[in-house]
Parts: sequence; structure tokens; C-alpha cells
Amino acid sequence: MFLYTKNFDEQKAKAMEGLRKALAENKVDEDIIPLLEKLNALENYFTTSSCSGRISVMEMPHFGDKVNSVWLGKWHREVNVGEVFDAIERHSSGQLWFLVRSPILHVGARTMEDAVRLLNLAIGLGFKYSNIKSVSHRKLLVEIRSTERMDVPLGEDGELWVSEDYIERIVAIANDQLRRFKGKLKRLEEEIGKL
Repeated sequence: MFLYTKNFDEQKAKAMEGLRKALAENKVDEDIIPLLEKLNALENYFTTSSCSGRISVMEMPHFGDKVNSVWLGKWHREVNVGEVFDAIERHSSGQLWFLVRSPILHVGARTMEDAVRLLNLAIGLGFKYSNIKSVSHRKLLVEIRSTERMDVPLGEDGELWVSEDYIERIVAIANDQLRRFKGKLKRLEEEIGKL
């Protein structure tokens, strides 16, 4: 069966309009823009959403409640311990979490063959959690994801459960993870022309 996306060119045009708007409003992570440009320049692909990966400190009423959570600090780059402590000091209620999230990209593909080609490239470059997210005649969507992730509870209701030394150690680990996944993104940007 040769699966292809109906109205692919219309979907791509709409996605590019959304991307232009997001760029104008500074809502796109700066370091992922060159990769997005290269992907979107390819005839058989377009991006629908992206994040270049981040380190963050978040206050949540309870774990998993994203809707009512508050970012106390969010960085798409290496972070220093002082910035993390500044974010922690803003904590007052709910649970306090230190989080690392690897990059994620959603890419529309024209055909199943195109989707598989992109998926194989991404997995080969270390994006081991990549998959084909949606398969239908209306949409073929590849999700590019890596394995780096941290979910560390730090405290609750203004109380810090861990020492400053512990925070320094997890920040160092987070920065190591960030350097690793930023390197993968750079390699993907360099290799994307092979599609």
C-alpha cells in the first residue's frame, strides 16, 4: 500500500503561515530555527511544532497538572546554579519540580516512504524515542524525540526538601544532558539535506 497525505501542499502552506507568525512573535526557540528552515525547505516535509529542549523549575498544584502549573524558570540553554536558586526562591505553594525535557519536533510527511526515511535518519542520530505519531490519508506525522529527561521533586508548599549541594549536582547533570541533545539537534541539522 502506498500511503500518501491528501492536501499535503495546503497543509504545508498553512503550517508555514503559522511558523511565520510564531517567528514574528518570538515564540520559536532561536537555536532550532536553522533546522526548521532546512526541514521546511524540503519538498516532502513541513514542521508543525518544535521545542529545542529545556531545563526548567516548575511549581505544580500536583504532579501532572500542566494547566495550573507555573514556570518559575525556563531555559533552552545551559543554566547556572544561581539562576536555578532564583527560580526556587519564587516557590510558594504546591509542588516544586526541576525538569529537563529533550527536543521534540513534529514533522508532516508527504508519503509513508518519506516518513520512514525521516524516522530512520532521526533514530540513527540518537533520537531513540522517535516514532510515526499519526498515519492516515489526511496526515502522516513523524515525532522526533530523544531520551534525555529529568523529573526531580525539590519541595512542596515553600519547603525545600534537598540541599544546595544536591541542587548543584542535578544542575550539572542537566547541563550535561542539554549539551548532549543540543549536539544531536546540530547533527540532525547537518544531515537533513540527505533526505
